[in-house]
Amino acid sequence: MTLRHFLSLLDVDAQEADQLIERASKLKHMQRHGTAHALFPNKVLGMVFEKPSTRTRVSFEAGMAQLGGRAIFLSPNDTQLGRGEPIADSARVISSMVDILMVRTSSHTKLQEFADHSAVPVINALTDYNHPCQLLADVQTFSELRGAIQGRTVAWLGDGNNMCNSYIEAAAVFDFELRIATPLGFEPNGALCAQHADRLTLLHDPAAAVRNADLVTTDTWISMRQEQEKQQRAQQFALYQVNAELMAQAKPDALFLHCLPAYRGQEVSAEVIDGPQSGVWEQAENRLHAQKALIELLLQSSQR
Repeated sequence: MTLRHFLSLLDVDAQEADQLIERASKLKHMQRHGTAHALFPNKVLGMVFEKPSTRTRVSFEAGMAQLGGRAIFLSPNDTQLGRGEPIADSARVISSMVDILMVRTSSHTKLQEFADHSAVPVINALTDYNHPCQLLADVQTFSELRGAIQGRTVAWLGDGNNMCNSYIEAAAVFDFELRIATPLGFEPNGALCAQHADRLTLLHDPAAAVRNADLVTTDTWISMRQEQEKQQRAQQFALYQVNAELMAQAKPDALFLHCLPAYRGQEVSAEVIDGPQSGVWEQAENRLHAQKALIELLLQSSQR
């Protein structure tokens, strides 16, 4: 058996990544047309949540049900993880009882330790470093609404956070140009930027980043556990709001995406997120289908 984890987009090659997107769209079509795809009856997904989420929990839990299996929600308040049990011990025990795991945690180091001691595939459902499942949904959305993302220009505006890091990884895997515009001091991971320097341009001018872009995307300026910085960040990021004036710098058919939750009037204006160029609601649903395709890949790989 080959045990595979998905901790980063770099854990799949370009061909596998394209196949995941194609398969996700096929599973979406099947779901919408009532075609059963209970491919994994009696399989169990363990969902380890250190950080809360709406889309992550619903998409993984519903996805596993649609694949014919079940999901178990595990939070620190309900398990020994919240009482100081070593991560390695928890990983060994939990992975002996389920078929696949997803982990949403504040620390990428914790995720890696969990995967190192797991007997089943582990999926990164968000860490402070990256959020690869979201990027699968983002690329699927662009593909469905605008065609292949290969060779296109993507503009990221705002904080150089975990989502920004995942867009850097995605640029390498899916072969697109990435322009990143952040305030000074909020640039993405330096080592990651150096590793993929041929794929990206770092800027501090949002208009320059967006000019003639095919896709414009952003994220909240205040992530979980940054609430005390709200007022300061609002001032630092004010010029990076995605609004109609900024979108006008992109291509006429440019798509806008946001991983949600979104705060209208801050990182994005209401007229953009609720407007005709927004693919946000399709993007949110596609978390479900992209993750089903990922679960299928990992389970099938582990059964060989």
